[in-house]
Order: sequence, then C-alpha cells, then structure tokens
Amino acid sequence: MSATEVSEAPRWRRLGLWGVKALLAAAFATAGGAKLAGLQPMVEVFDTIGVGQWFRYLTGAIELAGAVALLLPALAGFAALLLTATMAGAALAHLTVLPGSALPALVLLALCLLVASAHRSEIKAAAEPILLGRD
Repeated sequence: MSATEVSEAPRWRRLGLWGVKALLAAAFATAGGAKLAGLQPMVEVFDTIGVGQWFRYLTGAIELAGAVALLLPALAGFAALLLTATMAGAALAHLTVLPGSALPALVLLALCLLVASAHRSEIKAAAEPILLGRD
C-alpha cells in the first residue's frame, strides 16, 4: 500500500496493519535486545549454530533496527523485507542445527511478508530506478 492507498484503506485494515507492525516491533526489539545484552540463552544458541558471537551482535542489531524501522511508514516495507530474510535464516537454523520448532520464526516471517505486501508500492517505487538503471 502506498501512503495514498494506506490512507484510503478501510479503518479496520489500517488499524490491523499497525497492530501487526507493533507486535512485530515488540517481538524483534525484545529478541534483538536479548542478543545484544548477551543473555546466556542467546550466547548458547549462537554457539550451537557455530558461526561465532559476532553473528549474534549482527543479528541483534538487525532485529533492533528493524523493530524501529517497522514503525516508520517510509521504512516499514524495507524493514519487513530485511526481517523476513532474518527469519528465513532463523527457520533454517531451527530446521538444521537448533533444537526446537521453527514455527515461531515462520510465523514472524509470514507477518513480515504481510507488512511488506502492504507496503509494496513504496518498495516498488524505490526499487524501480535501481532496477532500470536510473538515479
């Protein structure tokens, strides 16, 4: 939805989209904060994955920045795409190396795709000059 489309959407749809963005922002801020704070479960998860603790810091920074950007209308679509990729990696890690279910990561991934879809006009408008080789 472009800014015009969002303002023209039914009220329940606009409120629902903001609700999803707020839920995602809270989830990613919590998870990113835990990673950056070095909580023991997060340290253990990244030890199990085996890519090093630098990746915990990178993932935490992406999640925290994404949480903030989800709440900024101009950046929400791009944040949702970035967080979709992050959750795809998390789901893959759960399916291959980590114990436990990949379902929470897949649910967050689906909600991020919903937000990205709602902001597809902004994403397309920003990507078009890059794809067509124009400034």
